[in-house]
Amino acid sequence: MVNPLRFLSRLVLFACLTLMLAAPAGATMVRVLTVQGAISPASADYLLRGINKAIDDKAHLIVIEMDTPGGLDTSMRDIIRAILASPVPVATYVSPKGARAASAGTYILYASHIAAMAPATNLGAATPVELAPGGGDGDKPATPDKPNASKPAETPSGDPRMRKAVHDAAAYIRGLAELRERNVEWAERAVREAVSLPASEALKLKVIDLVATDLDDLLKQVNGRVIKMNGQTVTLDTAQVEIERVMPDWRSRLLAVIGDPGIAYILMLLGIYGLIYEFSNPGMLFPGVVGGICLLLGLFALQVMPISYAGLALMLLGIVLMISEAFIPSFGALGVGGIIAFVIGSVMLIDTDAPGYGIPWMLIIPVAVASALFSFFVGGMAIKARARPVVTGAEEMIGAAGEILEDMDHEGWARIHSEQWRVRSKVPLIRGSRVRVRARHDLILDVEPEKENDHV
Repeated sequence: MVNPLRFLSRLVLFACLTLMLAAPAGATMVRVLTVQGAISPASADYLLRGINKAIDDKAHLIVIEMDTPGGLDTSMRDIIRAILASPVPVATYVSPKGARAASAGTYILYASHIAAMAPATNLGAATPVELAPGGGDGDKPATPDKPNASKPAETPSGDPRMRKAVHDAAAYIRGLAELRERNVEWAERAVREAVSLPASEALKLKVIDLVATDLDDLLKQVNGRVIKMNGQTVTLDTAQVEIERVMPDWRSRLLAVIGDPGIAYILMLLGIYGLIYEFSNPGMLFPGVVGGICLLLGLFALQVMPISYAGLALMLLGIVLMISEAFIPSFGALGVGGIIAFVIGSVMLIDTDAPGYGIPWMLIIPVAVASALFSFFVGGMAIKARARPVVTGAEEMIGAAGEILEDMDHEGWARIHSEQWRVRSKVPLIRGSRVRVRARHDLILDVEPEKENDHV
């Protein structure tokens, strides 16, 4: 007779063995993050949260697939700090074919534990864009396969601020190159001379670690690679891995949309004009609610961008001057000055020329014209409303005409605006006399005859 307890224990043991055999031996998890477009606060937020989540999930390797023309210095440095502090190895992979890691992307590539590129990709041109020197030999990139290391790097010409920025960027990328034991000389030339390299040349010059056709090829090549991390060595085992892609969530996508300088610019203006319209027409609510939401979203987007407060102040001054033109007769001086201040402020608003940033003229000019028309239209409506005679309320009774309903000495009844009113007069009046209201005291009106012969 079979013992039920022994049979149940054997069944549980068999199930456990089956699960152990079904699970891949030594399976590890690789977290893949994807960045396309300019390095912005949105992409930095996405990468930082992705790296932290991969650390919490004990990922074996983090792969950043990147295709970027560059971006903001602050966002780039936030990403690099996260990579340098990560206890999980980070591999930055410039992909797919035809992608690039220009400007800020080059710094991130140098900071990563593994730098990889797909065929037909390129990197470089890491000079700070908004401070890049113009003219001279420094603008002529050297031939990639002839680095000429004996020639000293070009010293940037121009004002001290320009030289300081280029020297700072060169020192920063040089430190990253020394940390990862990559080509230090070329890294500095990428900053000072804005040179670029294709993937094949970058591999020859030891700017990157490997060239991989796709993600599977990348994982195959890094298998068994030894990486130095915080004074220790880590050996990668990517023979059998679970690839887990994490795409940007709704928060990152929303920040990417409103983080566009043009969108943030329009949101801020919609917010300002919505509140102006609400204040000029109290009680409508809808313009005020929409304006408040748009203004908060616009200001949230601008606070993560390198904005110029002088430009923002000029924009607000321009709006005030354009609205003032409708109330103060200045023969167009305030209106024209407001348009000029608004346009200059719009151009100065984003304090960088980084790729993907800045407000285009094709947006500034139509918005400036529309703002001027809106301001003049609202102001004109306000002037017309103020000049229009009063048609309701107690003030409207003053000057109204009426007819006496009975003979009276000094007080009686009259019909005014099809209503019967108690009236008082300094002179006697006969029935049918035409009178005009000159004052009101609660429910009694003071009247006077329209003609001298109307009184008794």
